[in-house]
Amino acid sequence: MDRISELPDELLVKIISFVPTKVAVSTSILSKRWESLWKWVPKLECDCSDPALRDFVLKNLPLRAPIIENLYLNFRHKSFQPEDIKLGVVTAVCHCLRELSINVCSRRQPYVVLSANLYTCKLLVTLNLQGSVLVDVPQMVCLPALKTLQLRCVTYSNQDSLQLLLSHCPVLEDLVIERELSNGVKDNVKAIVVIVSSLQRLSLKMDYGCSNDPYVIVTPSLKYFKVEDYRDTFSYSIEHMPKLEEADINGFQDIEKLLESVTSVKRLTLGAHYTSCEELKAYLYEMSHVQSVYRDGIVFDQLEQLKLCIYSDYWSTLLLWLLKNSPKLRVLNLYVDSDERYNEYYSVDWKKKRRSAPECLKKSLETLEFARYSGRQEERDFLSLILQNARCLKSSSISHFDHVNS
Repeated sequence: MDRISELPDELLVKIISFVPTKVAVSTSILSKRWESLWKWVPKLECDCSDPALRDFVLKNLPLRAPIIENLYLNFRHKSFQPEDIKLGVVTAVCHCLRELSINVCSRRQPYVVLSANLYTCKLLVTLNLQGSVLVDVPQMVCLPALKTLQLRCVTYSNQDSLQLLLSHCPVLEDLVIERELSNGVKDNVKAIVVIVSSLQRLSLKMDYGCSNDPYVIVTPSLKYFKVEDYRDTFSYSIEHMPKLEEADINGFQDIEKLLESVTSVKRLTLGAHYTSCEELKAYLYEMSHVQSVYRDGIVFDQLEQLKLCIYSDYWSTLLLWLLKNSPKLRVLNLYVDSDERYNEYYSVDWKKKRRSAPECLKKSLETLEFARYSGRQEERDFLSLILQNARCLKSSSISHFDHVNS
């Protein structure tokens, strides 16, 4: 230990910056030389599962060195005061804060209201808020360096709070918004409006109870788009995203409305299923009375990789439509989870499609992966169509239902 203590302060601080805050703080008891070294560590993690550490860290925040670049606060215990978190953030902002993460998992506590000076922090690059945090955005807001913003299950002071916040983040690149309504607690927002010209990654997750109001998305620089929307019905107004490369869409209803907006993607992951027997029956009835529920004119002319995770018996109809409209498809990952309770449903007669097989099978498909294969006739006919027409196929993988579950 004496040899280590002889090292320069800068090197000692660098060493203890790689260990958890609890360990870094504990070095203060080693000797007088080590007593204040932890205060120079630019990263602090405060977990309320250890009340003694929590109180010690929050009490000593004002006494720290000039720099607190990263502050992580995780509160799950009942015995914390929201005012303590607010004061901690105030102090951190005054100490050159660059990254802030707050997770408050306690609906029984009052909301944590963050200080107004956070919304004018010129150095803040990453902001992650989760749980019982009230996003109360003042009129004077400016976050000129913020690139990553994550808002998970927070509550907004009013409908305009989110849009006001986003409009003053001129270099924002990564945005995550999750809405989860539990125990009757609402987040005070109906429609989500995302108008950010610099945004490159956008992830949205909507719970069942969220409002069905239409969402507006204007993100011309977007490269990655992820949506998990479990509302009964939903509507999106999305302007063309010419730079979009990857989309991950998962939901129960109206997926076609989203597909219309992501036709420029190169990689698409699509998950679709129905929540109840009645919904599936209604869908199958519709399928038996119309030629196709998917409109013509939607072409994925850049799509190279498709991962389709389908959780109902209408998987083949959706797959056929996607294959017909993806002329450059090279990789197909298929995950099927059919429900054998439905013996009669509208399915694709793959045998009749042999003469009019989708062009991508003949000209571009190189890789096929079929998971949860159960050996049903429809699946066998589909594989037969692939093997007879996929002239460019280089590799294929078929895993049986029992193999996937093992």
